[in-house]
Amino acid sequence: MAKYYDVHPENPQPRIVGQVVELLRSGGLIAYPTDSCYALGSRLDNVQGIERIREIRRLDDGHHFTLVCKDFAQLGQFVQISNSVFRAIKAATPGSYTFILPATKEVPRRLMHPKKKTVGVRIPDHVVAHALLAELGEPLLSSTLILPGDSDPMTQGWEIKDRLDHVIDAVIDSGECGDVPTTVVDLSQGEPEILRVGAGDPAPFE
Repeated sequence: MAKYYDVHPENPQPRIVGQVVELLRSGGLIAYPTDSCYALGSRLDNVQGIERIREIRRLDDGHHFTLVCKDFAQLGQFVQISNSVFRAIKAATPGSYTFILPATKEVPRRLMHPKKKTVGVRIPDHVVAHALLAELGEPLLSSTLILPGDSDPMTQGWEIKDRLDHVIDAVIDSGECGDVPTTVVDLSQGEPEILRVGAGDPAPFE
């Protein structure tokens, strides 16, 4: 049965944030809010975590997982960024974008796209997500919480608890969050390719 944490949207309670991070460090899988809907999240080295996400969302091997990062310095440890790409991403973060980039050796191979050796990265603009990332001290391996057969992502903490109670370990509820997934931009070849138009304005990358 998943634990349910009611977190203040503007001033997340440090005690609760600490409890969630301890759960993550012990191998837990959580549902947490971002600026563009809920996401499933686990630690990067949680082998079972990635398999649980694949099973819940029924993802194939070609799915790009996302490393949700606290800031640009952390993001830069996990992906290779040219000067021109650096400027483009810097101008768009934090925000509702996911960027596909070549992974560095810091990224476990199982998280990379099997052929392209790329991974998704993003820096959310959400207080609770940032509190979790700051306490954890590393990115969260994440995937948007859209269940098989659903056309829209899940946006209500109580509904997530109800539907996923026995397959995740915790739900972090801080009230309403975004209901549109991120805009996904592939920058792995230098020139931007918009793979999905979502909450982030695609105009800077067109």
